[in-house]
Amino acid sequence: MHLFSAMFLLVMLAVMPCEALYPSPEEGWQIYSSAQDADGKCICTVVAPAQNMCNRDPRSRQLRQLMEKVQNISQSMEVLDLRTYRDLQYVRNTESLMKVVDGKLKVASENPRSLNPKGFQELKDKVTQLLPLLPVLEQYKADAKMILRLREEVRNLSLVLMAIQEEMGAYDYEELRQRVLLLETRLHSCMQKLGCGKLTGVSNPITVRASGSRFGSWMTDTMIPSSDNRVWSMDGYFKGRRVLEYRTMNDFMKGQNFVQHLLPHPWAGTGHVVYNGSLYYNKYQSNIIIKYHFRSRSVLVQRSLSGAGYNNTFPYSWGGSSDIDLMADENGLWAVYTTIPNAGNIVISRLEPQSLEVQQTWDTGFPKRSAGESFMICGTLYVTNSHLAGAKIYFAYYTNTSSYEYTDIPFHNQYSHISMMDYNPRERVLYTWNNGHQVLYNVTLFQVIKTSGD
Repeated sequence: MHLFSAMFLLVMLAVMPCEALYPSPEEGWQIYSSAQDADGKCICTVVAPAQNMCNRDPRSRQLRQLMEKVQNISQSMEVLDLRTYRDLQYVRNTESLMKVVDGKLKVASENPRSLNPKGFQELKDKVTQLLPLLPVLEQYKADAKMILRLREEVRNLSLVLMAIQEEMGAYDYEELRQRVLLLETRLHSCMQKLGCGKLTGVSNPITVRASGSRFGSWMTDTMIPSSDNRVWSMDGYFKGRRVLEYRTMNDFMKGQNFVQHLLPHPWAGTGHVVYNGSLYYNKYQSNIIIKYHFRSRSVLVQRSLSGAGYNNTFPYSWGGSSDIDLMADENGLWAVYTTIPNAGNIVISRLEPQSLEVQQTWDTGFPKRSAGESFMICGTLYVTNSHLAGAKIYFAYYTNTSSYEYTDIPFHNQYSHISMMDYNPRERVLYTWNNGHQVLYNVTLFQVIKTSGD
């Protein structure tokens, strides 16, 4: 006889907003752990700080204050430098005048009778021209006092930094960093064992960068497993061909260390996806899907998506030639689109990644023009009811049962115009392009793990 037990887990995947240093959750540090119990059940634990907890950390507050002091000192030094340069130029310009006055004074002292009324008036006029030097000299005195004050502030700043260094020296940061990395690895390994789940919540937005135009797409490789850390960015939705490839997420945030790919055919919309080192995108003014391989910089395959509307025939509510939306999840590669026979309702097709052949198709019955965006998680299509402020995840279609339900999952549309929203199954986050901002959302999945025994 088999006994079945179920363990229900709500797992929140979080991007770490600060270094995980411990000493306790109350101080704002995150702790990851994972383990397996005696029955082989996978247990994952995430202790995450309350929102903005890191901002309340005393050391974080001290560092912000120090940064403000450094900025104030830098600004004062810039003003002082400009003023000193200006005054020095003035002194140099009056140097010849001072020499003339000095010469006349010497002649007058050696032979007083040589100083006639006309010569006296000329000397007086020259001295009058030198009078503006007095406020310059006064300013020099004030600047000298400012330099003393800045020197004192720098000395105090050095003392505070030394104190923080002594305090932080109490931690073996390298050891803690290695421990965090190990725990993260165990957690993500455990998460992979957890498998799929049902979306129950979306976190607050995490703005990674503000770049590009109002519309665009950005992504990392969605293939599981993958160690590829590259980030790709595609600005615009109309006839674009330029793809920027960044080495890491940190490089993308800083806008550095990137190479450019010039696609052989322009794209339409923002529904692109990178899967196993290749970019899948909709060719401009067609229903053709192209697979472009980044490493070889070549098109490996292109295929027409039979009957699919294109060129703003059946776009999302925001338009932008978003007729064909390509995406990936734990189950593979998908195309979301619609056709005239489907009366403008959203169609889901699972694609074979190598040949782009359609393996299976579902008609969701949901009108695509009423959708803001959509994304797949674990074979389920989630649809938002708008691309504007106040949007929420309103509809879910389950391909495993060919059934649907209306949902009510709110999320904060911070910049009020989403033109791309895709799920990355490797990282389990939502990537969005929101009015020229590249934004991430963490997701909460409700999962049921069944284990069996005799």
